[in-house]
Amino acid sequence: MKALTFKRYGKSPEIGFADVPRPTLKPDELLVQVHAAGLNPIDNMIPTGTFKPVLRFQLPATLGSDLAGVVAEVGNRVTRFKPGDAVFASIFDLGMGSIAEFAVVPESAAALKPANLDFVQAASIPMVGLTSWQALKERANLRADQKVFIPAGSGGIGTFAIQLAKHFGAKVGTTTSTGNVELVRSLGADEVVDYKKEEFEKVLRDYDTVLGTVRGDAIEKSIGILKPGGMIVSLIGPLDAAFARARRLNFFLAFVFGLMSRKIMRLARKREVAYSFLFVHPDGDQLTEIGELLKAERIQPVIDKVFPFEQAKDALVYLAQGRSKGKVVVKVR
Repeated sequence: MKALTFKRYGKSPEIGFADVPRPTLKPDELLVQVHAAGLNPIDNMIPTGTFKPVLRFQLPATLGSDLAGVVAEVGNRVTRFKPGDAVFASIFDLGMGSIAEFAVVPESAAALKPANLDFVQAASIPMVGLTSWQALKERANLRADQKVFIPAGSGGIGTFAIQLAKHFGAKVGTTTSTGNVELVRSLGADEVVDYKKEEFEKVLRDYDTVLGTVRGDAIEKSIGILKPGGMIVSLIGPLDAAFARARRLNFFLAFVFGLMSRKIMRLARKREVAYSFLFVHPDGDQLTEIGELLKAERIQPVIDKVFPFEQAKDALVYLAQGRSKGKVVVKVR
């Protein structure tokens, strides 16, 4: 079968199409014929080696983690799905990839595709949906009487997280460029800062939660907009010692991650707020709950551009430019 792979880590990962063996199934896995694969910024970061100490791949490795497609085969212990079912899933952090004609999905990671979404729309959801759910609901325990700051509101995470936070009843602040102000307002954002005209840390006040999605010094600046007792849940780092312990990494990596997060931890303690790094994990049950919100049209997929399978490498290049409004998706079939 054809898959988009990378051969090595570093500046020349040799990303391109390759013929790879069709996967074989374990008893608790599904073989899914992929119809569409959603792209995420980490898909461009993995081949650089940034996450090599944390994410395990056997090279050459297939890229991508989000998919929607039709179940072709099931393992002999699978009970929730059958051949012919339309499903969507994230297989991030499982050592497998989704930008391929077929992909292996653990039964525990899959959910039935909402009937009102096509495969492209469904493939745009898993990572941004699960990340938003795990950050806002599980880690921050966001409530209806609270305020959450979700920067980069027109991006893949932002467009989903704003809608989810509004579903929870929270008040949402965000940043975006002038041309996207109306988009983020239409998604439910209450306070919108045009970063080309204003600095968010000088405008926003008394927030309960910050979702860290923007690299650079934005995480440190966001400490100043939080109430005492507030929380930053960062998706982009710095990694912390708690993350190392949760993944049972060795003492050296725990020490290194502790050093990496030392400055932000010190600033957070001074302000009496909490900091934590979140690494999304696949979860079919959570994706099923998200699917119900999509079915009820409480949340709408936001898709910027769809690329044909043959242009999957171009899709990654486009995503890396950082200008997409919503998600970038590869249509495999």
